[in-house]
Amino acid sequence: MQSSPSEELSGLVVRLDDLRYQYGGPNVPPETPHVFIYFLTIENKSDRAVKLLGRKWIIQNVNGETQVVEGDKIVGEEPALQPGERFSYNSFHIGSCDAQAWGSFHGRDEFGDKIHCLIPRFELNIPNNK
Repeated sequence: MQSSPSEELSGLVVRLDDLRYQYGGPNVPPETPHVFIYFLTIENKSDRAVKLLGRKWIIQNVNGETQVVEGDKIVGEEPALQPGERFSYNSFHIGSCDAQAWGSFHGRDEFGDKIHCLIPRFELNIPNNK
């Protein structure tokens, strides 16, 4: 059974507020020692209430390898946003080399229709990586 398509909801906007880099750490695998901590805000500038139910990330490194990460919820939550409201959070990606990340959040609007919004592409560059 094929699922019905979702609408890209105009006015549901994702913004990268900050991106921080960290090398290693006690819980970071040695083969992927580079940690990129990102801070995002999702703002509902539309005229509809929405509930975000999950996300899809695409991470493509400079070697052409692509990783797709999909799942329910956003940092363990299902944010409900009325028009004018926003939801901010932070999380991270780990890697072994420079990469780009982008994706989408998906959910339903107040009428039960499937919606999504795009996560803008951003660079995951290792400082002083020559």
